[in-house]
Amino acid sequence: MAGAPSPEDRPIAPHVGVWRWHVTMASSILHRVTGVGLYGAAIGLAIWLISAAAGPEAYAIVDSALSAWYGQAAMYLVVAALAYHLANGIRHLVFDTGAGLAPADADTSAWFAILFAIAAPVGLWALLTFGG
Repeated sequence: MAGAPSPEDRPIAPHVGVWRWHVTMASSILHRVTGVGLYGAAIGLAIWLISAAAGPEAYAIVDSALSAWYGQAAMYLVVAALAYHLANGIRHLVFDTGAGLAPADADTSAWFAILFAIAAPVGLWALLTFGG
């Protein structure tokens, strides 16, 4: 093709080695990771419901796994993923209106979504433990 730049003159596509990590980049990656994790959580919920319908013996197996430290950690991560995905989804809905697109505003809302994901499971635990 006449006038086409040679391969050496073409710009390379940006990748992780080119960009400086920042919170909005981490937020985008975390949104994708939590979305995939929530698919796994949905499968776990289905297994829990099937075991409850199957009877006390099947439910006891799932209950013992959920009561163990790794089950408790998994439930914390599921609630954190759900809280993050919700907060970041709302953040993107606000972006769709044209608001919050300034870099400082985007950074602030990304930090809010991350901190909400950390605090929500703790708040849910406190509500379930100490609430009426």
